[in-house]
Amino acid sequence: MHSDLVASRSADQKGSREPREPSRESRNGSSPQLDAVSLAIIEQLQEDGRRPYAAIGKAVGLSEAAVRQRVQKLLDQGVMQIVAVTDPLTVGFRRQAMVGVNVEGDVEAVADALSAMSECEYVVMTAGSFDLMVEIVCEDDDHLLEVINKRIRAVTGVRSTESFVYLKLKKQTYMWGTR
Repeated sequence: MHSDLVASRSADQKGSREPREPSRESRNGSSPQLDAVSLAIIEQLQEDGRRPYAAIGKAVGLSEAAVRQRVQKLLDQGVMQIVAVTDPLTVGFRRQAMVGVNVEGDVEAVADALSAMSECEYVVMTAGSFDLMVEIVCEDDDHLLEVINKRIRAVTGVRSTESFVYLKLKKQTYMWGTR
């Protein structure tokens, strides 16, 4: 968890805390098809999100301009984003938690409502004990309580929640590469 720039698989948010819906499907409704060169570009950016396009081009066999175009296409398609990953503690967010949410009714509607909350960093529909797992980042315990009690539990369809407060983050990486 450093202030490194990394490539990740969601859409570019241009510094906004509100998510922008990525365009993950091509015109025919399928996921974007990535060739070996695009995958290599992604891996280069996962190693160092500030790596110059010329250096990436040299590594993957393209010109700087061609790399720039491909990176922009990957960003536009929502395949990746390039962001600064910070340690929440150092930027004023002293409390993080994972919240398991059980839903009554439409899981996607609840997921959409939670995704609209700026404190909800990740919203994942799951199979198992919870319908949703939601990672939230808050300024302090009072903020955490307000988000869970007054906002998450107030969403229509939320049946119950279980909170897992982070004591210490030991590992957070975005280096899963490409397959």
